Amino acid sequence: MNIGVIGAGTMGIGIAQVAATNGCQVWVYDANAKQVETATVGLEKTLTKLVDKQKISAEKMTEILANISIATELKDFKDCELIIEAIIENKEIKTKVFTELEKHVSESCVIGSNTSSISITSLGAELQKPERFIGTHFFNPAPLMPLVEVIPSLLTQKSLAEKIYNLMKDWGKTPVIAKDIPGFIVNRIARPYYGEGLRIVEENIATVEQVDDAMKRLGNFKMGPFELMDLIGVDVNFSVTKTVYNEYFYDPKYKPSLLQQRMSEAKLHGRKTGKGFYDYSEGADKPVAQKDDALYQQIFLRIISMLINEAVEAKRLGIANDEDIELAMQKGVNYPKGLLAWGKEIGYSKISEILQNLYEEYQEERYKQSPLLRKM
Repeated sequence: MNIGVIGAGTMGIGIAQVAATNGCQVWVYDANAKQVETATVGLEKTLTKLVDKQKISAEKMTEILANISIATELKDFKDCELIIEAIIENKEIKTKVFTELEKHVSESCVIGSNTSSISITSLGAELQKPERFIGTHFFNPAPLMPLVEVIPSLLTQKSLAEKIYNLMKDWGKTPVIAKDIPGFIVNRIARPYYGEGLRIVEENIATVEQVDDAMKRLGNFKMGPFELMDLIGVDVNFSVTKTVYNEYFYDPKYKPSLLQQRMSEAKLHGRKTGKGFYDYSEGADKPVAQKDDALYQQIFLRIISMLINEAVEAKRLGIANDEDIELAMQKGVNYPKGLLAWGKEIGYSKISEILQNLYEEYQEERYKQSPLLRKM
């Protein structure tokens, strides 16, 4: 296939690498021409490391690079069969690009968006042919993370979701089909992992280090919420939270954190700026958490109960089927097990009791239970 990628940031060049690795001819465009050059140089270095580690052959590296071309303007996409946009999370900017793109591509060209939280229906509605528009949400880094959320809008042609689903499988990905709701599957269900961690720290119940340590020790998560926010980008995570909160008409469950807002304002964005919740500067010491078994149990049960409640609510609303809900959280954000299975393991009655106690303590709708939870 001929594939176009708009945006040459980490995600865009990662998607280009995935497509090129699978034998597609790929054109990459970015409004900042220098960014494409920087990205392709970076990709060559990445592939060279893979050759050195014997993950791919030198011939495969040459083939991948040969499959990627630089597009200098949108009309260079005229022969593309699928174009995936991976630019800034801003509806107006994305819409402007899509409406311009339609002038240059064929009638049959499929247009996809890698948006992590903006409504696919609202983005596609501005197109002359909204039926060819679909969400294709990869996870960072795209070449390594297996999950791709395929999101048809209310206007997407019925057969298109299955077509893209099968293409992603051909590319070696683990696709899931999600309803077009704010945050889709992963970014909706995962919100409490960050939100409750932030609340616990804001309330001086525990430190950043203790929250991370508790989730890794008791939940076997690879990274705690604060380590993960630093990796994703504190500003990016905050932006997604705000979008989900706004799109759900200010549902208290998704209320953003003032601490995270202040971190964003201070440009303490995590690894990419050298400092976030942790200091990543050379020689900086990472604080050691003061272990407290009772506190750790409290932290873990509070956060995991909120996560399980979100997964149960996603099941109730039919956002995806059970298998895809479980797959999405394991393959998209590396959760050690599916949340529905985890709820069964801990006991849904215990999860219900924890949430009821939190609701009575805080008197906040944030802790309301899914109607389905009490029946499970």
